[in-house]
Amino acid sequence: MALSGFPYRVRRVIQGAIVKSIAQVALVCGLFASAYPGSVGSAAEGSAMVDLTQAVVVAPDDLSPREKKAVMMLVEEVRKRSMVHWTRVSAIPKSVDGPLIVVGPQAKVRSLLAGKGIAAPAAAETTRPEGYQIAMTAKGAIVAVLGNDERGVLFGVGRLLRELRLTRGKAELPAGFNEVSAPESSLRGHQLGYRQKTNSYDAWDLAQWEQYYRDLAVFGTNAIELIPPRSDDDADSPLFPEMPLDMMVDMSRVADEYGLDVWVWYPAMDKDYADPATVEFALREWEQVYKRLPRIDVVFVPGGDPGHTHPTPLMALLEKQAALLRKYHPKAQMWMAPQGFNKDWDDVFYEFMKTEPKWLDGIVFGPQVRTSLENVRKLIPARYPIRGYPDITHSINCQHPVPEWDVAYGVTEAREPINPRPLSTAEIFRYYQPHTIGFLTYSEGCNDDVNKFVWSGLGWNSKTPVVEILRQYGRYFIASPFAEDFAEGLLSLERNWVGPLLANGGVETTLQKFRMMELTGGPRLLWNWRFQQALYRAYYDAWLRDRLIAETAQRSAAADVLRRSVGVGVLPAKSLVALQNPTTLVSLNQAESILDQADLQVASPARRKRLDELAEALFQSTHMQLNSKLHKGEHGRGTMHDSIDFPLNDRHWLKNEFAKIRRLEKEEERRAAILAVLDRTDPGPGGFYDDLGDPNRQPHLVRSSVPFVENPDFRRSAYTSFDYKSDRPREWWTNVLSMYDASFEMQYDGLDPNARYKVRVVYSSEPARKVKVRLDAEGEQVHDYMVKPDEMQPLDFDIPAKATADGKLTIRWTREQGYGGNGRGCQVAEVWLLRKP
Repeated sequence: MALSGFPYRVRRVIQGAIVKSIAQVALVCGLFASAYPGSVGSAAEGSAMVDLTQAVVVAPDDLSPREKKAVMMLVEEVRKRSMVHWTRVSAIPKSVDGPLIVVGPQAKVRSLLAGKGIAAPAAAETTRPEGYQIAMTAKGAIVAVLGNDERGVLFGVGRLLRELRLTRGKAELPAGFNEVSAPESSLRGHQLGYRQKTNSYDAWDLAQWEQYYRDLAVFGTNAIELIPPRSDDDADSPLFPEMPLDMMVDMSRVADEYGLDVWVWYPAMDKDYADPATVEFALREWEQVYKRLPRIDVVFVPGGDPGHTHPTPLMALLEKQAALLRKYHPKAQMWMAPQGFNKDWDDVFYEFMKTEPKWLDGIVFGPQVRTSLENVRKLIPARYPIRGYPDITHSINCQHPVPEWDVAYGVTEAREPINPRPLSTAEIFRYYQPHTIGFLTYSEGCNDDVNKFVWSGLGWNSKTPVVEILRQYGRYFIASPFAEDFAEGLLSLERNWVGPLLANGGVETTLQKFRMMELTGGPRLLWNWRFQQALYRAYYDAWLRDRLIAETAQRSAAADVLRRSVGVGVLPAKSLVALQNPTTLVSLNQAESILDQADLQVASPARRKRLDELAEALFQSTHMQLNSKLHKGEHGRGTMHDSIDFPLNDRHWLKNEFAKIRRLEKEEERRAAILAVLDRTDPGPGGFYDDLGDPNRQPHLVRSSVPFVENPDFRRSAYTSFDYKSDRPREWWTNVLSMYDASFEMQYDGLDPNARYKVRVVYSSEPARKVKVRLDAEGEQVHDYMVKPDEMQPLDFDIPAKATADGKLTIRWTREQGYGGNGRGCQVAEVWLLRKP
């Protein structure tokens, strides 16, 4: 039966009816005669359902405290989402009105069933740690959740929760749902830092943390990472409900109650660890954390970001810290990362690792590690596992930036926006997977919530389709009826960020998807912070595009006014206006008036108002601090509402130029100055121009053929970066850069072999990092290593004649080799190749 002509929702109803009919026929024919069908995966949304509303949860009395916690989680989370109250008993009752859900370790569940003469499900094929088996009798009278161990019980319960269809007053499970599963990655975790700079975490109380632990565990997370009271952050936050060390202790305790591993990210930030007094101070300070935390499984120390200590004294410190740690937590491990090291420090570190220190247990690959993950694995002895530490929280100027992000997004949504990137996340996951035992992601708030759950889902089973993880996310966190729509909406939000925003009509379609849910979902949906996040982003993207269209048109109209004034000439002498104001001054005023419309008239005011409402709603529901003034978040740390009105055209720069032009006395001078502004990027006859921060205006940049999945940290190709200041030309807001010691090239052909050329370059710079950069042409030096100017400006350099003698030219930028830090260095905003007179 062809269904393609029907609307989506109609297709789903028809498909559900077909599946239900097939199931009924199968039952009649005896195809489900066995008590427990064989292992199958997740059932389709339209499958026939078994009603579990009146179910009784059976869990033996002698479960461990953590297993009891898992059972409690099952009952409480069902109640929260459906108002269905499942009764819990310790033995199978003689008679019940509804189905039974039997939960516990394999042996105890089987014993419980056997004691009542009930056939147990066939033994699972795998008994690997943390695994589980979920089995359902043919008619759904019994659902058994059998864990291979304590965590297996927890994760089996989590999987059941993800598969349940929970609506108000009803709990259902697809008929025939059975699953045997165990995780692929042994480590699946996320950093949860209770500190001021996060965009939400600093305002969470212990109840919110416990709920988040549950949420993560439902999707297979088995570890969390805490941050100590002293880090690269303020010691206090106006939003803290509890002091940092006290909260850290409580967070460790609650994680232990669920059986989750506790890691501690502990930066070594003191100035000189070669000084015995500094070492003694660090030992005393860290010992307070070791003493008080009820559970620590691993301490992870980054070599930098923050901290900046040569590996020799650093490793000596960590050896002492490892011994002290094990005094309080005998089985705890010490891990470290060579983050922030320069080449010389790298060499010392990898040479040290050849000695295979016994006190060190593993290596972490995270941001600012100079050596690629593949090579780290080659350089580190095989006995040391590697943990991934991927940055899932930032979008620009970071370890895994959004590829070729539109400048309007980079300017306003900035570094820590609400950033669901499910498909990109999957590609980054696959980059890490072959060389690591798993991951604890780098996160600075709940802006990256979707990414966390995609990582956890893939860490459990890397073959799970991303869209299925999103369906489960939508079903469990949003509402069963909206699972499909919400999953599609999250994918649409990621597509919003692909390609030029101006031409992306899909942004409007995305908003309409979420608007339909907003209008029909009711109060519970509107109060749901995860829905609020996605809805806020959908409105933000659409409103941003509305504004970009308006401000682009205004910029173009202002330029047209100026060009007409320069091209047509002065007004007739009889004109009073012309006598009082030369035509250039009139045109400047007209152009400025057009540009001022962006500040005087709000584009799509209803959408803008809705964004204010949603920003406040997110603060109330989950304490997201999108507005630093109202919500007291740290500016730039997820406060994307702070930058929501930033200019999307360069009117501030233009108006500054207009002011300079008005001060000129002669009409001819003013005309020449206007033309210089309008034609700023014109390379003249025989010349070439590239705006390197704009993927659509960089025809001469040599682009990499390496796909994102093989190069998500852009070590092997240049990429777009951001350096926004509204009073600069728009072309200076972005640049192209290469990472670490990599170079990037531009190629030209069709040049005049007999002509001479010069290159005009505008470098972007990070004044705090005086990294030197060199420019070569066909192997000939154009300029030697130089520190880029603190203030952006065009710089001219002659191209050697022999470099263009064959009518072709390749120019290459390289930064001074061996630097560590964040890896940035070659940052170029604009390039002109100019033919000399």
